[in-house]
Amino acid sequence: MQPCRLAASDLACRRGDRVLFRGLSFALAGGEALHIAGANGIGKSSLLRILAGLLRPWAGSVTRAGEVGLIDEHPALDPHLPLGQSLNFWQRIDGPTDNEAVLLGLGELLDVPVRYLSTGQRKRAALARLVGQAAPLWLLDEPLNGLDTAAIATVERLIAAHCAAGGIALIASHQPLAVPGLARIELGQFAA
Repeated sequence: MQPCRLAASDLACRRGDRVLFRGLSFALAGGEALHIAGANGIGKSSLLRILAGLLRPWAGSVTRAGEVGLIDEHPALDPHLPLGQSLNFWQRIDGPTDNEAVLLGLGELLDVPVRYLSTGQRKRAALARLVGQAAPLWLLDEPLNGLDTAAIATVERLIAAHCAAGGIALIASHQPLAVPGLARIELGQFAA
């Protein structure tokens, strides 16, 4: 895996007239994982968009080294294509790395159009696409939503394996995660 780094320095985010958070700083190197916790609406998703470079911070800066893979509420899978074809589309772009469709329990769903998948199935499909992307920086927005207990354990193992291989995982979630060495920041501590 390529070397990676992700750091935020004195980061702030503003939505309209409301400052969601300010003064957030952290630094992650390969092999590390960080859980950004907090209630709904506190700015977790906005933080991930800032870290991915999709949203400008109100203040502060972000430094990244390595390709970013983002999972948010909009999986980048064509809803009209069968899941297998949608994953194969990304495999042609991302390269020959295998995705984890079978490991994530999606093997029997490869001929089902993405629009017919449940919330948990779509979340697992997005994770399979992410694994195939082979990006060293994972930004995961509520990756456990809609998952049953077995799928949650599988996702936690995937995150742990990614970090063990030298990747970085930043997980924004109000749900607890069981990942070895997972650091945690309560975003509410940085609320303005």
